[in-house]
Amino acid sequence: MISFSNVSKRYTSGHQALANVSFDIDDREMVFLTGHSGAGKSTLMKLIMLMERPTAGQVVIAGRNLNRMRSGQIPFHRRQVGVVFQNHQLLFDRTVFENVALPLQVAGYQSREVGRRVRAALDKVGLLEKEKHTPITLSGGEQQRVGIARAVVNKPTLLLADEPTGNLDPALSAEIMNLFRQFNQFGVTVMIASHDIALIRRLNHRVLTLSKGEIIHDGCLPPREAH
Repeated sequence: MISFSNVSKRYTSGHQALANVSFDIDDREMVFLTGHSGAGKSTLMKLIMLMERPTAGQVVIAGRNLNRMRSGQIPFHRRQVGVVFQNHQLLFDRTVFENVALPLQVAGYQSREVGRRVRAALDKVGLLEKEKHTPITLSGGEQQRVGIARAVVNKPTLLLADEPTGNLDPALSAEIMNLFRQFNQFGVTVMIASHDIALIRRLNHRVLTLSKGEIIHDGCLPPREAH
């Protein structure tokens, strides 16, 4: 599903965000991406979304070589990838339903199909009864679930989440992670960037650890830190 081959990214400022990164993630795998602030996690995800292009190396997503993808093909690519952000990026002047419907409307779906898909996505995250509410009336955990519904409404094969529990308490964080596990069990490949090492350990999935733009660990974490 995801293949990075000797990928490097240097910004015009001279900052080396990624250096010779290589890894493969299988279809239907769930993987965590961790590392210190500035380690390169967000840059790596931006390369997958084609928000950035690598300076060197090759990125292949679901068999599509992103290096060869023209600008006109980028919207199609992005519709195959769901993205969940830490700060939700919801529109507070629109209802929950309207927020989740946005990707479908942009893609040109008819209103009946929009309604069916939006309600199915809201049902999956337990918010069907809140479809007419505005996001400002929801809790932080509920707002994050709206963001997840919007990310999966297009039925993507790949779901990316950038610090999705960063602003949530431990109980809500576990609830959100359980949602990601459910989507993974339904066949979606999931990559989650997170600083929450304790939560990552409990979930016991594969972890890619970045440091200064390089992968320094690839595998499950031990039950607790060795001293």
